[in-house]
Amino acid sequence: MSSFDPSQHRMVAQQRWFEDFTMGERFPLPSRTMTEAIFLAFQAASGDNHPVHYDVEYCRRHGMPHMLAHGFQVAIQTAAGAGIFPHLVEDSLKAFLEQSSRFLAPVFVGDTLYPCLTVDELSPNRSTGVVGLASTIHNQKGELVLEGRHRYLIRKRAAT
Repeated sequence: MSSFDPSQHRMVAQQRWFEDFTMGERFPLPSRTMTEAIFLAFQAASGDNHPVHYDVEYCRRHGMPHMLAHGFQVAIQTAAGAGIFPHLVEDSLKAFLEQSSRFLAPVFVGDTLYPCLTVDELSPNRSTGVVGLASTIHNQKGELVLEGRHRYLIRKRAAT
């Protein structure tokens, strides 16, 4: 019987370092249909209780087809942890430096979102580097509803 080593229980076989990333490399994240349950969970977590996000009749009186997703509820769909990126950098990640988002179109209950992160910056330092990821979310109609950026400080491979 072989012994079990928890450090070898990984989502990806190979660790990546700053030098291993390439411009334009894509990290698609799982798609998600924005259900009423997701709206309620976000309300509970955020404490935001404005009726535009939680009262369908209020929304209809104001010309909307359904409840409008809060911007942060949309932005969290770009969380890198939903995909493989953080598993690739388990040993090399030093810091999550920043995140920004621009909201380009409304998201309503029933919309399906397709988030993706794409390497758009590789800024080397002495022992680390910054990996910038453009974040995008398209809806089921192919409309870009969010664009933004994430930046991560990643260690370089140790000199041998």
